[in-house]
Amino acid sequence: MERGFRRGAALVAAWRSLWERGGLARFRPQCRTGCGACRVQGTRPFSLSAAASAVLGLGSWGGDSGKQKLTLQDVAGLIRKKECRRVVVMAGAGISTPSGIPDFRLDQGPGSGLYSNLEQYNIPYPEAIFELAYFFINPKPFFTLAKELYPGNYRPNYAHYFLRLLHDKGLLLRLYTQNIDGLERVAGIPPDRLVEAHGTFATATCTVCRRKFPGEDFRGDVMADKVPHCRVCTGIIKPDIVFFGEELPQRFFLHLTDFPMADLLFVIGTSLEVEPFASLAGAVRNSIPRVLINRDLVGPFAWQQRYNDIAQLEDVVTGVKKLVELLDWNEEMQTLIQKEKEKLDSKD
Repeated sequence: MERGFRRGAALVAAWRSLWERGGLARFRPQCRTGCGACRVQGTRPFSLSAAASAVLGLGSWGGDSGKQKLTLQDVAGLIRKKECRRVVVMAGAGISTPSGIPDFRLDQGPGSGLYSNLEQYNIPYPEAIFELAYFFINPKPFFTLAKELYPGNYRPNYAHYFLRLLHDKGLLLRLYTQNIDGLERVAGIPPDRLVEAHGTFATATCTVCRRKFPGEDFRGDVMADKVPHCRVCTGIIKPDIVFFGEELPQRFFLHLTDFPMADLLFVIGTSLEVEPFASLAGAVRNSIPRVLINRDLVGPFAWQQRYNDIAQLEDVVTGVKKLVELLDWNEEMQTLIQKEKEKLDSKD
């Protein structure tokens, strides 16, 4: 553990050194999914963690040859033998689709995904919903979208509860999610194990006096199609979702220590197209197994395969169920899901 912390500290030092020498450019906000401080990359993304890892010799920019490829069964064996105890997970929209979350790809245009709910507002372009300047002029479109996605409208699915079971077994170091639906929290994963890279509805901030509020304080307004206002200064209250031009949550920078410490990485239901989140997949040590559970090969699994990369190419729930079966966790999963279902039913 101490060695892991030393390595993490070295990563931070390397990152600072690169930054001071001008070797790293600041990320510009271009994400179309509501994350203001990220950008969509091409096929070979770049990140601070990956750069620092390369400087320290913790990662690799090429594949491995002459080594036997790992399988999903091999990874299950490592977990069962407790050889993997610091699991990091990267999760994207694909993990929430089985819960019924509508398509969030606003760039598909009118009549598709959540965009159809917003046509009444005649917004200039879809991304304007997540621009602060437009939000201050007309916050209604954002809160219409927020009403659809607000926590409590949907329930976690099998994949979320698998991550919860990882936590319950003391194996989850951190879950990094691109989602703003809050289903990880609903599944029972504690906030200290979560990094919500694109922000959260769990908290909110007054845009004028900067007072903080629990998300539940203005849930009633959102559900009633009202724009929530601060009870102190009457400013508009904005959920802590990352808009264009806003900084990523400070917790995101836990990746500088989490990824070097990880002994197993799961990448689940993400296209790995949005930076700086995408490049985290390359920030674990070269010797660490990386498991992709997704419909398609993405990111380094498509262009930078290592001998210890495993790609389970199918829908997220099916892929996770295969892993659970290999782990012999079926009974525990069913017990957990039933218990959580009863808990949620009692709140309805």
